[in-house]
Amino acid sequence: MTREHLYEDLEPDRAERWLGYGKWEREYYPKLVGFHAEMVKRDFCRMRLVYKPSLDQPAGVVHGGAIASLIDSVVVPAIGSAYDANVNFVTVNLQVQYLGALVQEDAVAEGWVVQRGRSMVFVEAEVHGGTSGKLIARGQMTYKVSQRA
Repeated sequence: MTREHLYEDLEPDRAERWLGYGKWEREYYPKLVGFHAEMVKRDFCRMRLVYKPSLDQPAGVVHGGAIASLIDSVVVPAIGSAYDANVNFVTVNLQVQYLGALVQEDAVAEGWVVQRGRSMVFVEAEVHGGTSGKLIARGQMTYKVSQRA
Protein backbone atom coordinates (compact mmCIF):
# COMPACT_ATOMS: atom_id res chain seq x y z
CA MET A 1 0.00 0.00 0.00
CA THR A 2 2.57 2.59 1.00
CA ARG A 3 4.51 4.75 -1.45
CA GLU A 4 6.25 6.95 1.11
CA HIS A 5 9.70 5.60 0.25
CA LEU A 6 9.39 7.12 -3.26
CA TYR A 7 9.26 10.70 -1.96
CA GLU A 8 11.68 13.16 -0.37
CA ASP A 9 11.30 14.52 3.14
CA LEU A 10 10.09 18.10 3.50
CA GLU A 11 11.85 20.97 5.17
CA PRO A 12 10.75 21.02 8.85
CA ASP A 13 8.65 24.20 8.54
CA ARG A 14 6.70 22.87 5.54
CA ALA A 15 6.25 19.47 7.17
CA GLU A 16 4.91 21.13 10.33
CA ARG A 17 2.51 23.30 8.30
CA TRP A 18 0.98 20.37 6.44
CA LEU A 19 0.96 17.93 9.34
CA GLY A 20 -1.37 20.44 11.00
CA TYR A 21 -3.99 19.76 8.31
CA GLY A 22 -7.31 19.09 10.05
CA LYS A 23 -6.06 20.32 13.43
CA TRP A 24 -7.08 23.96 13.07
CA GLU A 25 -8.73 25.92 15.84
CA ARG A 26 -11.70 26.67 13.57
CA GLU A 27 -13.87 23.77 12.45
CA TYR A 28 -13.39 23.64 8.68
CA TYR A 29 -14.91 20.73 6.77
CA PRO A 30 -11.84 18.41 7.01
CA LYS A 31 -11.81 18.80 10.79
CA LEU A 32 -15.59 18.29 11.01
CA VAL A 33 -15.39 15.00 9.13
CA GLY A 34 -12.28 13.86 11.00
CA PHE A 35 -9.31 13.93 8.60
CA HIS A 36 -5.79 13.84 10.07
CA ALA A 37 -2.56 14.08 8.07
CA GLU A 38 -0.20 11.36 9.29
CA MET A 39 2.74 11.86 6.92
CA VAL A 40 3.67 14.51 4.39
CA LYS A 41 6.60 14.41 2.01
CA ARG A 42 7.29 16.34 -1.17
CA ASP A 43 4.39 15.43 -3.52
CA PHE A 44 2.96 12.81 -1.11
CA CYS A 45 0.58 12.60 1.85
CA ARG A 46 -0.95 9.90 4.04
CA MET A 47 -4.18 10.87 5.78
CA ARG A 48 -6.60 9.04 8.08
CA LEU A 49 -10.35 9.33 8.38
CA VAL A 50 -11.15 8.15 11.88
CA TYR A 51 -14.23 5.93 11.81
CA LYS A 52 -17.32 7.10 13.65
CA PRO A 53 -20.85 5.69 13.25
CA SER A 54 -22.16 9.02 11.93
CA LEU A 55 -20.16 8.37 8.71
CA ASP A 56 -22.27 5.27 7.96
CA GLN A 57 -25.12 5.17 5.53
CA PRO A 58 -28.23 3.07 6.40
CA ALA A 59 -26.72 0.01 4.65
CA GLY A 60 -24.06 -0.13 7.39
CA VAL A 61 -21.02 0.98 5.37
CA VAL A 62 -19.16 4.29 5.34
CA HIS A 63 -20.85 6.73 2.96
CA GLY A 64 -19.15 7.09 -0.43
CA GLY A 65 -19.18 10.86 -0.04
CA ALA A 66 -16.89 10.58 2.99
CA ILE A 67 -14.50 8.41 0.96
CA ALA A 68 -14.61 10.88 -1.97
CA SER A 69 -13.91 13.76 0.43
CA LEU A 70 -10.91 11.89 1.81
CA ILE A 71 -9.59 11.33 -1.72
CA ASP A 72 -10.04 15.01 -2.54
CA SER A 73 -8.37 16.08 0.72
CA VAL A 74 -5.36 13.74 0.92
CA VAL A 75 -3.82 15.34 -2.16
CA VAL A 76 -4.01 18.88 -0.74
CA PRO A 77 -0.85 18.58 1.42
CA ALA A 78 0.87 16.64 -1.38
CA ILE A 79 0.20 19.49 -3.80
CA GLY A 80 0.91 22.21 -1.24
CA SER A 81 4.22 20.66 -0.19
CA ALA A 82 5.95 22.36 -3.13
CA TYR A 83 4.46 25.84 -2.70
CA ASP A 84 4.72 28.73 -0.30
CA ALA A 85 1.61 29.83 1.58
CA ASN A 86 0.72 32.42 -1.07
CA VAL A 87 -0.61 29.84 -3.57
CA ASN A 88 -4.23 28.76 -4.02
CA PHE A 89 -5.25 25.47 -5.55
CA VAL A 90 -8.72 24.16 -6.23
CA THR A 91 -10.21 20.95 -7.58
CA VAL A 92 -11.09 21.08 -11.26
CA ASN A 93 -11.92 17.41 -11.75
CA LEU A 94 -12.48 14.50 -9.37
CA GLN A 95 -13.00 10.92 -10.50
CA VAL A 96 -13.59 8.19 -7.93
CA GLN A 97 -13.65 4.45 -8.50
CA TYR A 98 -15.16 2.50 -5.59
CA LEU A 99 -13.69 -1.00 -5.30
CA GLY A 100 -15.02 -2.17 -1.95
CA ALA A 101 -17.01 -1.18 1.11
CA LEU A 102 -15.58 0.23 4.32
CA VAL A 103 -17.23 -1.25 7.41
CA GLN A 104 -16.55 0.09 10.92
CA GLU A 105 -12.86 0.87 10.52
CA ASP A 106 -10.68 3.89 9.83
CA ALA A 107 -9.90 4.75 6.22
CA VAL A 108 -6.28 5.46 5.32
CA ALA A 109 -5.56 7.34 2.11
CA GLU A 110 -2.36 8.05 0.27
CA GLY A 111 -2.24 10.81 -2.31
CA TRP A 112 0.57 11.75 -4.66
CA VAL A 113 1.42 14.14 -7.45
CA VAL A 114 1.65 12.55 -10.89
CA GLN A 115 2.62 15.67 -12.80
CA ARG A 116 2.89 19.41 -12.20
CA GLY A 117 2.31 21.99 -14.91
CA ARG A 118 2.42 25.80 -14.74
CA SER A 119 -1.20 26.09 -13.63
CA MET A 120 -2.47 22.50 -13.35
CA VAL A 121 -1.44 19.61 -11.10
CA PHE A 122 -2.47 16.02 -11.77
CA VAL A 123 -2.80 13.78 -8.72
CA GLU A 124 -3.96 10.31 -7.69
CA ALA A 125 -5.01 8.67 -4.45
CA GLU A 126 -5.92 5.30 -2.97
CA VAL A 127 -7.96 4.52 0.13
CA HIS A 128 -7.48 1.36 2.18
CA GLY A 129 -9.15 0.00 5.28
CA GLY A 130 -7.03 1.05 8.26
CA THR A 131 -7.23 -2.37 9.90
CA SER A 132 -8.00 -4.73 7.03
CA GLY A 133 -5.72 -3.09 4.45
CA LYS A 134 -8.45 -3.76 1.88
CA LEU A 135 -8.42 -1.44 -1.16
CA ILE A 136 -11.61 0.64 -0.91
CA ALA A 137 -11.31 3.28 -3.63
CA ARG A 138 -9.03 5.06 -6.08
CA GLY A 139 -9.20 8.60 -7.34
CA GLN A 140 -7.74 10.82 -10.01
CA MET A 141 -7.92 14.59 -9.76
CA THR A 142 -6.85 17.74 -11.51
CA TYR A 143 -6.17 20.90 -9.51
CA LYS A 144 -5.77 24.47 -10.76
CA VAL A 145 -2.95 26.42 -9.11
CA SER A 146 -2.76 30.22 -8.90
CA GLN A 147 -0.99 32.92 -6.91
CA ARG A 148 -3.04 34.71 -4.25
CA ALA A 149 -3.80 38.31 -5.03
